[in-house]
Amino acid sequence: MSAQLSDQLKEVLDTPVFINVATIQPDGSPQVSPVWVKRDGEDLLFSTTIGRRKEANLRRDPRVTVVVQPFDAPYTYAEIRGTAEITTEGGQELIDELALKYTGKSYGEFNPASASDGERVVVRVKARKVVGRL
Repeated sequence: MSAQLSDQLKEVLDTPVFINVATIQPDGSPQVSPVWVKRDGEDLLFSTTIGRRKEANLRRDPRVTVVVQPFDAPYTYAEIRGTAEITTEGGQELIDELALKYTGKSYGEFNPASASDGERVVVRVKARKVVGRL
């Protein structure tokens, strides 16, 4: 069953707010990464590269938790629990769109070393449950 994002949460996600993505390591311990985010309807999209820890964790176990916490309202947050789907389709386009949203530059301009990155993927998080104050 999917969960709905509140209008307030959608508004926050449409700003350059960072999210923290928690995945599950092979030994069962958590792994957390701060990332840029885009909202696509009720889904969250973020980018990573093939071979990074969060990508490997999500391919093995697609359960994910995302915490949204605006820097200017630290007692306001949302925890989004769900599952992740990964695709290479649109990977480079998403990171370029996110870089523009967060830095005002293309990803290559923001991070010149990115030319040596691996292939980009899109991670789509489908919310199962949303808790918190957003």
